[in-house]
Amino acid sequence: MTSHAYTAAFIGVEAREVDVQCQLSSGLPAFNIVGLPDKAVSEAKERVRAALNAIGLALPAKRITVNLAPADLPKVGSHYDLPIALALLSAMEAIPSDESAHYVTLGELSLDGALNPVLGAMPAALLAAEKDRALICPEQCGSEAAWVGAVDVLAPPSLLALINHLNGKQPLAPPKPGEATGHTGAPDLLDVKGQESARRALEVTAAGGHNMMMIGPPGAGKSMLAARLPGILPPLSAEEALETSLIHSLAGLIEEGRVSLLRPFRAPHHSASMPAIVGGGKQALPGEISLAHNGVLFLDELPEFSRPVLESLRQPLETGETVVARANAHARYPSRVQLIAAMNPCKCGYLSDPAMACSRAPNCGLDYQARISGPLMDRIDVQIEVAAVSAADLSLPPPKEGSQQVAARIATARQIQAQRYAKMGVKGLRLNAHADGEVLDAVATPDADGKKLLTQAAEKLRLSARGYHRVMRLARTIADLEGAETLGAQHIAEAVSYRRAPLMR
Repeated sequence: MTSHAYTAAFIGVEAREVDVQCQLSSGLPAFNIVGLPDKAVSEAKERVRAALNAIGLALPAKRITVNLAPADLPKVGSHYDLPIALALLSAMEAIPSDESAHYVTLGELSLDGALNPVLGAMPAALLAAEKDRALICPEQCGSEAAWVGAVDVLAPPSLLALINHLNGKQPLAPPKPGEATGHTGAPDLLDVKGQESARRALEVTAAGGHNMMMIGPPGAGKSMLAARLPGILPPLSAEEALETSLIHSLAGLIEEGRVSLLRPFRAPHHSASMPAIVGGGKQALPGEISLAHNGVLFLDELPEFSRPVLESLRQPLETGETVVARANAHARYPSRVQLIAAMNPCKCGYLSDPAMACSRAPNCGLDYQARISGPLMDRIDVQIEVAAVSAADLSLPPPKEGSQQVAARIATARQIQAQRYAKMGVKGLRLNAHADGEVLDAVATPDADGKKLLTQAAEKLRLSARGYHRVMRLARTIADLEGAETLGAQHIAEAVSYRRAPLMR
């Protein structure tokens, strides 16, 4: 007789069902796990043996074979411990023989029979809902899995507690969904003194979901401005929160089941490798650009990142998706982010100040800026110079508008965009930054004066086709902030002014 339990293998954010089959047969006592397991899965037999001994159960003196089907799918991780134990218990008739087949199970066993938390509880809950099964996961993962809401969840603290529940002796109470933390905690724009033009550019960037580059000397406030972007963005919708949380669940970033409605803000150091930024490694895990999905990816000191890392961002920024292709894994991760980059104008940082610039100016600035390729810069809609703040500006009182007032205008502009694209029947399109093709032509056609100005600017700045369309998207966002239906010359002029930072010309 063969008993069955079910668990999940994670390929990107997708959870694929794995049938854990256990068979007891006559022969020399042995415990074998087959089905392309990795080292952690192969070691599960020792953890299962010790956990059963801890609760007073011994392995039968038979040949135990556990098959993880489909056999050609790599099995990675310690979450296979509990489904293997459950299939074995079913074969031993320690629990009802068909009970284990009603669940998708995941969990790591301690030697004393306790259950340790594992990654991927939320994607596994979605798989269980799809297969019309319930979910069994460790107690620490219960609130995270229950947040999905479409599946019954069992979250036992130990293997013994699970056995008692399945035998009807001590039923477990279902876990409560994790708390959805509000849109609080982000730094406020009230802290920023001066930099009025940079604040305006940040507002336009946030309103349309555009990418942004800030160039300026050290201490001008570039990082300070970037850190305040999440505070003026609208909170994640329920759909966006689920998309983001699926990725964070696989990366182990959800603590105590709490799901944040604040948009992600990821700021990796410039020494980060390509797998760290775009994803990869042996298990093809998500990188920073995927962990920032529906949020902000901030790259400070942009030219200090390695050239291959920067070039690897070009395709995800265009498509909103990262494909991690490795010899033993092929995974897709959503990567719809706002790229916010900051850099000094040159190596020393003081290219625009003759009194402090080095003797190699302006060649040092040209060499430093040349580390950023043209195709990558072409994907950045807003490129501004952030000038140094004077002591007189720092002594002024705080600005009249903080993040709350700016966020209200941005929310209104984003609502206008969402309603516009919903009326057009464009599925999945919510922001101007993602509009393209016929949709962009329909919503961002300028008037006669605007068209003339756009044509002149495109010729003078030698804009590529991508750059031309990005100016149109940016102008559409500027018009939405004003509540204007038609693009005028003033909207095109402001959009063009953001297209090239003065120091990059």
